[in-house]
Amino acid sequence: MTTSGTTTFNLDVDELIQEAYERIGIDGSRSGYNLKSARRSLNLLLSEWDNRGVHLWKVQKATVPLVLGQAEYNYNADPTNFPNNINDVLEAYVRNNSITTNPVDISLSKIDRSAYAALPNKLSQGTPSQYYVQRTVNPSIFLYQTAGSNYSNSANPSNFQFVFYFLARIEDAGAYTNTPDVVFRFLPALNSGLAYYLAIKHAPERIEQLRMLYEDDLQRALLEDGQRTSLFVSPKSYFGDGL
Repeated sequence: MTTSGTTTFNLDVDELIQEAYERIGIDGSRSGYNLKSARRSLNLLLSEWDNRGVHLWKVQKATVPLVLGQAEYNYNADPTNFPNNINDVLEAYVRNNSITTNPVDISLSKIDRSAYAALPNKLSQGTPSQYYVQRTVNPSIFLYQTAGSNYSNSANPSNFQFVFYFLARIEDAGAYTNTPDVVFRFLPALNSGLAYYLAIKHAPERIEQLRMLYEDDLQRALLEDGQRTSLFVSPKSYFGDGL
């Protein structure tokens, strides 16, 4: 048996658009406006995927030096270390890295706006234990407590760090020769979704059929895009009085 021996298949933006148009019954050459319109639909589709849960291929890690008494961390305050493509923050911890061969991490609890607003002194200093994510156009992360003198060092900022895993935004389609910012498992769903979006504009009689195909492809991809971990179940025992 002879196989290709490769696993590099991908589609660039132009090929995605071509395949999507063929699915709605439009073959052959298309005008420049049709291409521009399809790319706009593709960008809207990718934006909609940011509302479809956690995509593992977009989970990234950031490391930001802790600053004495600073509650708010964002891209404007530290463009070197703080990412500018945050969708949401998943987990976070502070790291005592003063001994680089033996770093110590302290997990942080995520709280919502109401819980953060209820804190009486948001600038109190100590060891951070909680964080709140302000999901604006340019997100900020607020720590409580702010880093005290035992958890910050201006002379050696890497000694104490705020580390977090975040869900990054999916990148724009960009040039027609670009490949989309998705993992290969999601290519069928991406193409089905674009065909559905184009049907809304050009083939209303196919909208429902293509919508069902898109949702089916996307659901399969989302189910596959999970983390498989071991599960251990221990029985809970109950004992009567006196035992």
